[in-house]
Amino acid sequence: MLLSEFNLADVDRIQSLLKHCVHIERWAEEITQRRPYGSPADLMAYAEQCAKTWQWDEILAALNTHPRIGEKKAQSDLSAKEQAFSSREQANLSQDQDTLNAIYQGNVAYEKKYGFIFLIKASGLDSQQILTALNYRLTNDRKTEQRIVHQQLSEIALLRLSQEVNT
Repeated sequence: MLLSEFNLADVDRIQSLLKHCVHIERWAEEITQRRPYGSPADLMAYAEQCAKTWQWDEILAALNTHPRIGEKKAQSDLSAKEQAFSSREQANLSQDQDTLNAIYQGNVAYEKKYGFIFLIKASGLDSQQILTALNYRLTNDRKTEQRIVHQQLSEIALLRLSQEVNT
């Protein structure tokens, strides 16, 4: 979508687009209400600023809509757009069964320890890099991990938004 279309589109269309980036309603509302944007950079800067204000309950709700890293299929309730984002972001995952099993086991251990899914901006990372990050992050305390998840979710949302809105 062109920025000019983003600025003029009806509220429902824009909020739907933003929901595909991240399931945080307040973020979508704030970005929608601030239109028009003078440039994609203005839009991205404001979106990033808004993401910094996310509360943990909003983040946790958004995590509940995310597929686990390495899942073959995205959750059935994800839109086609979100499934495409997920597939593209996890494109570098190898099909090596040992690595995939290690990621799966790490996901299980992570969820058991923290009570929420392991989230990482996987775009550009290979399976070994993801597994290394997962194993390292299992050593963190819960508060540290919540900060990291916030940052990672923000990066994912901003990447998706940048792919959706062009000059």
